[in-house]
Amino acid sequence: MANSAQARKRARQAVKARAHNASLRSRLRTAIKTVRKAVADGDKAAANEALRASTSVIDSIADKKIIHKNKAARHKSRLSAAIKAMA
Repeated sequence: MANSAQARKRARQAVKARAHNASLRSRLRTAIKTVRKAVADGDKAAANEALRASTSVIDSIADKKIIHKNKAARHKSRLSAAIKAMA
């Protein structure tokens, strides 16, 4: 347990930051799932629209350093490739 006032405050702040980061990470996962679901359903127009929306979410979360920028690029690339592979 934190012994100094400074350490107690940092512990409080860490709890708050962790909750905020978790909610952002959840938004990211939801955005990725919407694209994957549209691809699985075979709806290319919906998949493209979902990709456009999720790209914005992925980039904003990478900018906040919740995930690494290379991981964000990898997600976008794989989602885009999945849509292009649709016949």
